[in-house]
Amino acid sequence: MAVESEHVRATAVGATEFPDLVRLYQVTGVPKTVVDGTVGILGALPEELFVRQALAHRLPPVDSGTAT
Repeated sequence: MAVESEHVRATAVGATEFPDLVRLYQVTGVPKTVVDGTVGILGALPEELFVRQALAHRLPPVDSGTAT
């Protein structure tokens, strides 16, 4: 995503070198992707699914067309 968009920044961090970040982001396996410090994606995912999960918290909810 960072390669394709100037609005995305990516940083790789070695878990063994930064134990404080491991605790902060509750890293229990790798790879773990943290988006805006809140969304954690654990494991390698197909590209389409990864992008959906990474962007999910930034997109407005989908209107199902039903009145509430």
